[in-house]
Amino acid sequence: MLPGYAGGMTAIAPVLSRVASVARTVASSSMAVWAAFVLVHLWLGLLNLWAPGLPLGDVTIVYKFWMDQALIAQYWVGIDTVWVYPIVALVPMLAAYAFGPEQYAATWLSMIMVLNAVAFGFLTGWGRSRERVAVAWWWVAFLFLLGPIALGRIDSVTVPLAMIGVLLIARSPVVATGVLTVATWIKVWPAALIAAAVIALRGRLRIVATALLASALIMIVALTLGSGANVLSFVTQQTGRGLQIEAPVSTFWLWQAAAGVPGAFVYYDQQILTFQINGDGVDVASALMTPLLGLAILVIALLGVRATRSGVAAGDLLPSLSLALVTALIAFNKVGSPQFVSWLAVPVVLGLATRAAGHGRSFRTPAIMVLVIAGLTQFIYPYLYTALLQVQVPMLIVLTGRNAMLFVLLGWAIWSIATAPRLPLLDVDADGTHDDWLDSVWPLDRDLPGEEHSSVVMPAALKE
Repeated sequence: MLPGYAGGMTAIAPVLSRVASVARTVASSSMAVWAAFVLVHLWLGLLNLWAPGLPLGDVTIVYKFWMDQALIAQYWVGIDTVWVYPIVALVPMLAAYAFGPEQYAATWLSMIMVLNAVAFGFLTGWGRSRERVAVAWWWVAFLFLLGPIALGRIDSVTVPLAMIGVLLIARSPVVATGVLTVATWIKVWPAALIAAAVIALRGRLRIVATALLASALIMIVALTLGSGANVLSFVTQQTGRGLQIEAPVSTFWLWQAAAGVPGAFVYYDQQILTFQINGDGVDVASALMTPLLGLAILVIALLGVRATRSGVAAGDLLPSLSLALVTALIAFNKVGSPQFVSWLAVPVVLGLATRAAGHGRSFRTPAIMVLVIAGLTQFIYPYLYTALLQVQVPMLIVLTGRNAMLFVLLGWAIWSIATAPRLPLLDVDADGTHDDWLDSVWPLDRDLPGEEHSSVVMPAALKE
């Protein structure tokens, strides 16, 4: 080594050490992660309003149109006619009208930021949980990588609600289930989290009863408003849909369209308001996807039940089972939209928070995969979506890679369920579960100044 080079490295070493120390301090700071949260939301808000590709189009065009129609013509989707969304989706769409039609976009973005802030507060223990700061940084990174779509769809309402639900499940399972049920009646996917909780946790009868009661109350209100059978039309509306271009199953026909195969092409469905794919065998595939999705969910659920009965701790099972069920809803769905990727944040945060508390297996691998999936999704939508509609090969490569990663993620989750450590019989509760870990993961009074952390005896099978 040259003398001058060695001397230079010696001189710069203290500087690098100081920079690393400052970086570690910032990374562990609750104030810093909150500042990053605000900055990312401001950035995403700007992208939604001014980025190419009209990322907020569903909100400003479709949702607002439905509300204009409801408030001016007194014709309500989901009540006076069939609707693709569950009935409670009307609530946030109507709430965005609070300051008038001219402010619909700004009100929507502000509403989503507030909801995310509440969920972020629960995640960080409102600044009191040092263990979950790293998890909070992951969610901030995820939102940044996913891009404007993270705020610009009805799914943006359900993600923070679902996050709050899983963060409350330890201390208030009834309240948590109520929140998750409301989220399900906005967009169906949080039902996967309820199913995972029923399988993995104690008090499953309370969870089921709460979900049924909340659903019944919602249906009673809808029927009182005159919805009739339209209250369940979101189910029938999904079954008759074709293959949306971003659904993993559609990838085969997109490559056919790119190759110029006769009959394979992208078209816009005026009724459903989505881009779909046509080609030989599409109708058969479309008819088979719903039962295939149901079968995948059933198989994963049975694996979860088997794991529970064989003594797998809740801390090992619930995060992986939630991830498997949510990923299956995306991977085997004939409907595919970029905002579906936002769902993955909830089970990953669950897994990372569990691990931060010293329970369960490492969630680093799925966390990294989901960040990559999010980044690829923003690359596809909204900026270069036209290239996908034109079935350009470079974009098809990106889409194919993203969709393949979903199945890799699903495989990891299933493997995690299948290989989870079994507890000794004496360490398992009478109903075959062990979820004392939850109290150490999310007690709202943890990390208060002058208070000792709650202690939970970790089973030997969970220790590394």
